[in-house]
Amino acid sequence: MDNKEIIIRAENNPAVFARCAAMMASTDPWVRLGMDEPTCAAAFEGQGREVYTVWVEDKLAGFVVLQMLGSFNGYVQTLLVADGYRGQGISLRLLQFCEAYISKVSANMFICVSAFNDRARRIYERYGFELVGVLKDFIKPGFDEWLLRKQIKRWEHEG
Repeated sequence: MDNKEIIIRAENNPAVFARCAAMMASTDPWVRLGMDEPTCAAAFEGQGREVYTVWVEDKLAGFVVLQMLGSFNGYVQTLLVADGYRGQGISLRLLQFCEAYISKVSANMFICVSAFNDRARRIYERYGFELVGVLKDFIKPGFDEWLLRKQIKRWEHEG
């Protein structure tokens, strides 16, 4: 990103969440899955969810929602880079941030990707994610999600 400052920060501002939900509702895969703004807004609610936003020169460029509780703690629930910022390495920066953060609590990082979302799938596979399962009709009938996993460290076992 040509000397532009990229800042990733923890987010808890409901007005920023609303902007993020609007971004989701206006782009694929959420458009193709028929998810409107209120549905997308639900992604920012719930126990164990943590939201991090990406800012480039004081402009909201994307975000990630992590699920840090439960069996899949370390689950990248939602990752979005805004249209005008795609292809500039922000997805990679977000994935690196997620891996460093998740590695403090889990040996694995998980993410789902819509089977039709070839661009995102290629990004995740290049980053080291591997397919662990197909969730048929998971969000909407006729649309499958691929569950991907990246082992980010070895389990440490006590003696």
